[in-house]
Amino acid sequence: MYAVIKSGGKQHRVTEGEVLKLEKIEAATGDTIQFDEVLLVTDGDNITIGTPVVEGAAVSAEVLSHGRGDKIRIIKFRRRKHSMTRQGHRQWYTEVKITDILASGAKKAPAKKKAATKKADAAPAGADDLTKLSGVGPVLVKKLAEAGITSFAQIAAWSDADVAAMDEKLNFKGRIERDDWIAQAKEFTK
Repeated sequence: MYAVIKSGGKQHRVTEGEVLKLEKIEAATGDTIQFDEVLLVTDGDNITIGTPVVEGAAVSAEVLSHGRGDKIRIIKFRRRKHSMTRQGHRQWYTEVKITDILASGAKKAPAKKKAATKKADAAPAGADDLTKLSGVGPVLVKKLAEAGITSFAQIAAWSDADVAAMDEKLNFKGRIERDDWIAQAKEFTK
């Protein structure tokens, strides 16, 4: 049984247990990856050709290593012009071992999570955008959220003792004036 898969803009004929080098794939060593772009699957006399891919077919592989290929030397020479240019290139690759060829009934690969913005990671849902305060960035928003501060109303209600306590929790020791934050928070709550 063999299959033809598409990876890195190239087509590869693969069989189970085969080890091959593909264009670099962003996966950690030891991870299992799945190729969903299967162009052809054969199982003895049964041949399935995709248009352009075979529906439900997949090939799973284990990432063995990452590396760089041999150096390719490029020399451009112009005769009688006293001109020669030398250049070299080493292409990155990922070495994989084909573990399974699924002709049909392949499980869909889990959808990759989109990289969440730092604001979404730092502040819980329904919270005010504290980055509107001067000197507050994603790191401070995260620290404020850990301290339980997620809205402008909470900052506007701070007393001198609260400001001192936040200085200790945030470990800034007065670098940023909290009085400015209180005034700005009162403006935003209007």
